Formats: sequence, C-alpha cells, structure tokens
Amino acid sequence: MRADAEFWALLLPLVERFEGFRARPYLCPAGVATIGFGTTRYLDGSPVRLTDAPITRDHARILAREQILRDYLPGVLRCCPAVDAVGLLAALVAFAYNLGIGQLRASTLRRRVNAGHLEDVPAELRRWVRGGGCVLPGLVKRRDAEARLI
Repeated sequence: MRADAEFWALLLPLVERFEGFRARPYLCPAGVATIGFGTTRYLDGSPVRLTDAPITRDHARILAREQILRDYLPGVLRCCPAVDAVGLLAALVAFAYNLGIGQLRASTLRRRVNAGHLEDVPAELRRWVRGGGCVLPGLVKRRDAEARLI
C-alpha cells in the first residue's frame, strides 16, 4: 500500500493534533531530543539536538512527513504486510509514530491485524493509554481518534 493523498489527509492532522507543535527542541518523555511535531531527525538524517535553532510550523510538517516516509510507514508495512485499508494504515502509522515500531512489533495489536481480526483492532489500540502507570486522558483521546480511522 502506498501513501496517497487520503492517507496523508487522515494521518497528518492526527499527528499534528496529538503531538503538538514545538518550534524549539525539547526532550520527549523517552528522553530523546525532539522538535516540531515530534520528529527526532532532520531531512539529512542527523539527530535533533537541544541546542538547535527553532523551526517554523511548515518546516515541522516537512520533517514529520519525511520521518513518516523514511521510518514509520516502512516499519508498519514490515510489521503488518497485508494492510490494504488506508484508514487502518494511517491508524497504525499514527500509533507507531507515538510509541515506536518496536512496540507495534511486539504487540497483540500487530498479531490481530496480521491474523485478519480487524474487528479487534480498535480495542487493542485502546489498551495503549498508560504512561507512568496511569491512564492518561490525552492517550485515551489519541487512541480513540486512531480507532475511528478503521
């Protein structure tokens, strides 16, 4: 499956809404230097550093799109090669953008997708709402938004 206009129309507003925009570099909860809409690398592949200059919102969109194309879309397709619905693909990429490909790879969510049990996917997404041992309202909203794409 390819990243077409419908895919981007579903995915990018979700990423922008839930990641939020930060012009200046910051440390994400995992301790990784991040900028814009949650990107960790620039177009040339170099990592974000906390001493980097601020960026614009438009530049942040370009960085997010490139990181999705370079890392998250291929990673999701490797984990879930039979995905053929654009909404499901956008939901899985949004999930991976938030939690990482490793979490998707190790998840029951991936196993349900690959087994063709798509009716289970929304519930599996909604299991991923904890941070620091607590249910986080922002993650509940994010997972609900991802689940609505399916």
